[in-house]
Amino acid sequence: MTSQSSRFALRVFAVVACTFATLSAGSGSASAQTRPLFTVRGFGDLGSVSFTAKDSFDAILGRNRGPIFGGGVEVLERHNLFVNFRASRFRESGERVFRFNGELFPLGIPVTVTVMPIEVTGGYRFDFGSRVVPYGGGGVSWYRYKETSRFATDAENVNERFNGYQILGGAEVRIWKWIAAAGEVQWASVPDALGQDPNGISREFNEKDLGGTTIRFKVVIGR
Repeated sequence: MTSQSSRFALRVFAVVACTFATLSAGSGSASAQTRPLFTVRGFGDLGSVSFTAKDSFDAILGRNRGPIFGGGVEVLERHNLFVNFRASRFRESGERVFRFNGELFPLGIPVTVTVMPIEVTGGYRFDFGSRVVPYGGGGVSWYRYKETSRFATDAENVNERFNGYQILGGAEVRIWKWIAAAGEVQWASVPDALGQDPNGISREFNEKDLGGTTIRFKVVIGR
């Protein structure tokens, strides 16, 4: 991530954190005081990610979106603040291509693309006693990006790590005492992750961002 992008991400995260802290300070209620100071929950999720670098992914995989799954842990604070840690994985197979005069030529070399984000997100839950609890937040992420082919050398394969940031929003519904379900939308940016390889297809399309938009369904275990 560039220094300018890093500063922007930190500003966004600081504004979000301050806003949520202000809301939390004014949300103390009699019911909130009866809750534990902290609650730890686990979750698993399944969704679909649409990559910002749509032309690059479409050229290699035949589409710019696909399934992504993950899981993690979440810590809830008494006044509806939360922090969660999530690890996810996207993996699809396609074919290496070459672009000349605006036309794509398949090279007949199978390739597997793997994207593995690790994300830390902080936010606020608008829990006012209703069965449906909206929430929103933002945070930072670390992405691992791999392109591997069966007969390629280590120099030809790609295995890189990049920094990014994300914002998200969703709503959670309590299904049973210890089980809840949630729908969530997340937008992520990973600047300057693609387009560095002089022979890479993303350089041809001038696409640099490895982030995208993810719509996911989440199952939560815990109070």
